[in-house]
Amino acid sequence: MARISDLLAAGRTVSFEFFPPKTDSAQMSLGRTIAELAPLDPSFVSVTYGAGGSTRERTHQVVTWVRQETSIAPMAHLTCQGHTRSEVDEILENYRAAGVQNILALGGDPPKDPADARPSDYQYASELVDHVREAGDFSVGVAAHPELHPRSPDRATDRRTLAAKMAVADFAITQFFFELEPYVRLVNELADLGVTKPVVPGIMPITNVAQVSRMAEMSGAAVPASVLDRLASAGDDPEHTRLIGVEIATELSAALLDAGAPGLHFYTLNRSTATREVYANLDLANSGAEPGRGANLGTGTT
Repeated sequence: MARISDLLAAGRTVSFEFFPPKTDSAQMSLGRTIAELAPLDPSFVSVTYGAGGSTRERTHQVVTWVRQETSIAPMAHLTCQGHTRSEVDEILENYRAAGVQNILALGGDPPKDPADARPSDYQYASELVDHVREAGDFSVGVAAHPELHPRSPDRATDRRTLAAKMAVADFAITQFFFELEPYVRLVNELADLGVTKPVVPGIMPITNVAQVSRMAEMSGAAVPASVLDRLASAGDDPEHTRLIGVEIATELSAALLDAGAPGLHFYTLNRSTATREVYANLDLANSGAEPGRGANLGTGTT
């Protein structure tokens, strides 16, 4: 099973993200979604982790199922919220035993109810990154926020913190965003700090404006007025909204590839239709594995 660091070194990647289902019926639905996306031959898939470690078992179930039942390389999300070092050692050992080689080490969100909070030996994601790296045999990724982490005090601090994490990790995957400029600026600012490791942009095709706006606000991103204006033409028609959302995601993905992005990471929300349509629009099945054309991200000057 492939390490994501090796996949990125070999050429452009295309990957999909899922969240662990809460019910058995949702589990079956996710299985259908993965089956629908599998013919696209994704480089890897990732599985998220609930607030405060609340989906620990279901995340492990989905990740190991992908590892054992498909030919796709899985990446497990892991957060420092609500975990002791001994618990993380156990989680990593279970993944190692299952043949899982890829971990996305994150800060994570606290549970909504403080009464549900569990003890943690970590204060910052960087501490978890160091711990996973010390395990020695995982390809380690971290999160990046093109429009800054919502808890960052300022841009300079945000970028220095991310650069420090990437000095230890192998790659980063970004929170979703909707315009090219924030991504290019992020990559250039990291280059100014001496970081040239792959930063894979995250793409979320908009199929529900209110839902994505809420998610964007929570993650420190913003849905640009130009995007909202285009979506407004759909009115209350969900199918028209989806078509416009796919169009916007296709345009952004093409611009990112032209700018030299090392891959595309699609936030699927456990549904396949919009992602499959963007994939088809870009003709990714026939575009080969070479990095995006142009490679014009800049020289590191911001």
